[in-house]
Amino acid sequence: MQDNLKPMFADVPAELDIAIVGSGPAGLSAAARAQQLGCKYVLFESENHASDTIYKYQKGKHVMAEPGFLPLRSGMSFEAGKRESILGTWDSQLLNQKINIQYKKTVSKISKLNNGAGPFELTCEDGTTTTARTVILGIGLQGNIRKIGTAGDDLPNVQYTLADPDEFNNETIIVIGAGDAAIENALALMKNNKVVLINRKDEFARCKEGNLNQILAADRNEDLRIFYNTSTSAVEEIPEAKEGEPTLNYRYKGPEGEQAMPVHRIIARLGATPPRGLVESFGVTFPNSDPNAVPALSETYESNVPGLFIVGALGGYPLIKQAMNQGHEVVDSIMGLPVVPADEPLLAEKFKPLGDVSVSAVLDMILENVPLFNQMTRLQLREFMLESTLHQPKKGSVIFHKGDYTSTFFAIVQGGVGIELVNKDGKPFILNLDKGNYFGEMGLISGRRRTATVYAGNNCVLIETPRKAMLKLIASVDAVRRTLDETFVRRALSTHLAPQLEPQEIEQLIASGISVTRYVRGEKLFSEGDKTDGLHLIRRGSVAVSKLIDDQDSVLSYVSAGSYVGEIDLVDGTDRQTTCTATVLTEVLLIQADAVIDVLSKNSNWKKALQAKIGKRVHDAIFRESTAKRESDLIHFLMKQGLGDATNALVIDENLCVHCDNCERACAETHDGIPRLDRDAGPTFQNIHLAHSCRHCEQPHCMKDCPPDAIRRNEKGEVMIADTCIGCGNCAKNCPYNAIELRVKPPPRKTGLLSWLLFGAGGPLGERPVKYDANSIKKAYKCDLCHGKEGGPACVRACPTGAAFRISPEVYLNQQNELI
Repeated sequence: MQDNLKPMFADVPAELDIAIVGSGPAGLSAAARAQQLGCKYVLFESENHASDTIYKYQKGKHVMAEPGFLPLRSGMSFEAGKRESILGTWDSQLLNQKINIQYKKTVSKISKLNNGAGPFELTCEDGTTTTARTVILGIGLQGNIRKIGTAGDDLPNVQYTLADPDEFNNETIIVIGAGDAAIENALALMKNNKVVLINRKDEFARCKEGNLNQILAADRNEDLRIFYNTSTSAVEEIPEAKEGEPTLNYRYKGPEGEQAMPVHRIIARLGATPPRGLVESFGVTFPNSDPNAVPALSETYESNVPGLFIVGALGGYPLIKQAMNQGHEVVDSIMGLPVVPADEPLLAEKFKPLGDVSVSAVLDMILENVPLFNQMTRLQLREFMLESTLHQPKKGSVIFHKGDYTSTFFAIVQGGVGIELVNKDGKPFILNLDKGNYFGEMGLISGRRRTATVYAGNNCVLIETPRKAMLKLIASVDAVRRTLDETFVRRALSTHLAPQLEPQEIEQLIASGISVTRYVRGEKLFSEGDKTDGLHLIRRGSVAVSKLIDDQDSVLSYVSAGSYVGEIDLVDGTDRQTTCTATVLTEVLLIQADAVIDVLSKNSNWKKALQAKIGKRVHDAIFRESTAKRESDLIHFLMKQGLGDATNALVIDENLCVHCDNCERACAETHDGIPRLDRDAGPTFQNIHLAHSCRHCEQPHCMKDCPPDAIRRNEKGEVMIADTCIGCGNCAKNCPYNAIELRVKPPPRKTGLLSWLLFGAGGPLGERPVKYDANSIKKAYKCDLCHGKEGGPACVRACPTGAAFRISPEVYLNQQNELI
């Protein structure tokens, strides 16, 4: 042992300084460092080879070295490459460095001798024991694989690992999951099979960037399809299936409802949960009962058991480079060497605006001042802050404006902010939030415009977190998700849905229990005649409220995110008087009926406000009922065509349209000769025509799969494509409304729009004065609402009869009786 070392518990008699359990990346790195320092140590591995998790990767898998910005600190080599190459390098280094590794040694018990004052005793399944002053636990998660959790999830050909994708040919294969393993399996299998990748969410939030780019590019291939917002309902065996035919019937629920697909094989890559029972038997405690929770660790990876350290995936860090750094650093900590984490310089640079303050002090301040982040381990917070930005805005500066389309999340570390709201009397006032609070969660979750303008207060320090990083946190830490759900309800009620309620009454509603449910388009929240179950707050999406009139389901109103439905039946004490149907993918929070009725009985002001609102809705409904036969089919048509998705759709009144195509020509001349709409294309019902043109959706389908992040929504809600577009076509493929085209940009016309409109100068649409290569690289083009042009969209301005107009679904449904 080196002379300058001051190991932990040096006065405790033991055979070893360090016992390392598990030879994954973290364990290997720890062993290499212990060997370098001359420690007495052993590396236990339960298999007959090192790094079993990577050993079980699919053959030929390309292993990435993420995160790319993080330097590697380890005595073992690692860089991106094939599975076989990495394992071969590590096997060679194990021999060359003379690492003391013992194979086929499964540790079944770890305890501290002498009532906790002595060394650790490690007992293996073969009966052998070893004592050590400290223990490094790096056993990973592979022993606790998550299953699908539905009927049939253990049928033959339903599997949870994939060793060799080349074993399967000419099969239809379902791959379930949105992480790296699922993506890599799907990419490998598509070479010889038809693959469908099932993603429960609407984007890939937790995979490595390299895998994200590959799967989005592969989605254009006919051998691979991605189903978003889709969950498994059941797996059924197909009886007497012939050889070579599908043997399984895969039932799933997607945006179009319940469907089924015959398949040969299902591969579910749903991750794993910590081996909690085993780890708890070692004396380690977890912060809560959540099965996905990771042990609470110090900044040096030490658990609540002094001298027992946890590194790698078991500690919440599944990335290889992170785990290797941890293994190296934890040995230095044990041996008394100063440790500067590998990410320390990166965080120090982020925290520079705060002055001469250490990274540790800033992290302490964040954990102390922002209770929401207390749900994270300190290590998770470090990773979270690497993806976030620290701001110190001047007093009075605008953080964001009401109506902006931004979706980042803000936490207040110091000082405060002022939120401009309107009280129950319609008068503006400022709601002050101080340190520890957060805002922006409504835009983050619903995807709709910001509901208020926020100003910086005195000495304001904010953490701004991108949507993807925040969604990753919500998915990883269940307590954060629950807190944000409750906050959404609390703030929605207190600010605009029910400002008449007292704080304790809002807390009573929340305490009754809030359930979150997702509904696909066409799925009913409730039906006319159902028992009233509570008040439905629409957090995302939109719904249509309908009623049977003369045996016809007639739509009475359209309700979007940020509002609620079901209040009429609660006030009247009746069964459901209407049917409520999701018009797009919709997320709803349900407040239990008993709690709502109890609060209504005590708060006459809220009841009066609801009765007034109900009176208006009833008045509107009576008017709607009088014109229901005339209007209902049209509204059903519009909802079926996805108008509920839109924030700004191009609608053409065929009673006024003379088919002059001025709209299309004006669009082309405003956009370098490339029209961003197709007037003739698109569905028509009665006199209403929905031309193919971007609708600037509330939840843009096109944005979720852009590898260079070239397509974004600006603060005004306009979905724009930047010059960084690489022409991959993912946006065009994902747009369900045929609003995006891949085109070659031609040279500009020599005449202007005015000359062409007045005198026909410049020739017909599309003609160019010089030749150009129509086979050169294509890029994506779509309507940008004539961003930056005075007067608004050229298509509307150029229409001689006023037939073309752009409108939101809420406005349209209030005016459509005038248009048919």
